[in-house]
Amino acid sequence: MLYAVIDIGSSTIRMAIYNIEYGKIEMLTKKKHLIGLAGYVKNNLMQQQGIDKACDSLNEFRDFLADFHIKNVSAFATAAIRNVKNSRAVVDELQKRTGIAIRVITGDEEAAFDFIGVMHGVDVPTGLIIDVGGGSTELIYYIDKNIEKKISLPLGALSLHTDFVEDFLPSSAEVNDMERYVTYALKKADGFTVPPAPYICGIGGTIKSMRILYNHLFQCNDDNMMLKTADFITMIKKYMRDTAVQEKDIIMLLKSVPDRLQTIVPGMVIIDIICRYFQAEQLTYSDTGMREGYIYDQIISAEQ
Repeated sequence: MLYAVIDIGSSTIRMAIYNIEYGKIEMLTKKKHLIGLAGYVKNNLMQQQGIDKACDSLNEFRDFLADFHIKNVSAFATAAIRNVKNSRAVVDELQKRTGIAIRVITGDEEAAFDFIGVMHGVDVPTGLIIDVGGGSTELIYYIDKNIEKKISLPLGALSLHTDFVEDFLPSSAEVNDMERYVTYALKKADGFTVPPAPYICGIGGTIKSMRILYNHLFQCNDDNMMLKTADFITMIKKYMRDTAVQEKDIIMLLKSVPDRLQTIVPGMVIIDIICRYFQAEQLTYSDTGMREGYIYDQIISAEQ
């Protein structure tokens, strides 16, 4: 059975097409639009320009699905739409103009889907999962493959860039401000007090891009999934605008993460602070995450 999952995120709108058979999933293709919805939020309201851009992307996806006769479609929205005051009105307009039913998932649901997706691809019984999005960051601490605690923090790679960075790349002072902000958010996270987590698994587009850049900078194989956290601050310092950024490093950045040039450093700041906060020496990237977790929990489980 062909199934489409559309994820309306803070930075990107993504559509993945899966073949689902006998409780197993295979991703066939994916498409994305980098529109930065979180950048269209003013006074905690999604602006009309952001709604229009989202409609354009969703209508393109709708036409693709119609051409290939894919009728099983699930679409959900995360932090950028979830957190604005006009969330209900935004969803109503998107549905009316595209004909696509959209579900706004909560931060708790997002974290739960993250966990389910990771557990189908990682065989580590206890650890911490982090998902750094454009407008939120999910943390899931689990023991013996059961969720112990989870939280969604209202900060992400795009929102940090919007709130703290004046130009394209951040200055050293802006990096310091972002570090303090992320540290403060972690210390104030209600009820999320967990022991040091030597194993941290990272998922999502921000960490995927960071892994690609890491492998290029430190001359690792392209399929390397293990990142040494001690190297993260070195990566961040390479791309602060008031330092002597070397041409070879600029070339590496442009080649590695062309779609995330503005958000990659704020995203790396979040990841670095989280790993330091929980005293992790390594970060492992997993290619399965929220969309896969959604399929296992909301589609496959419902059919069994």
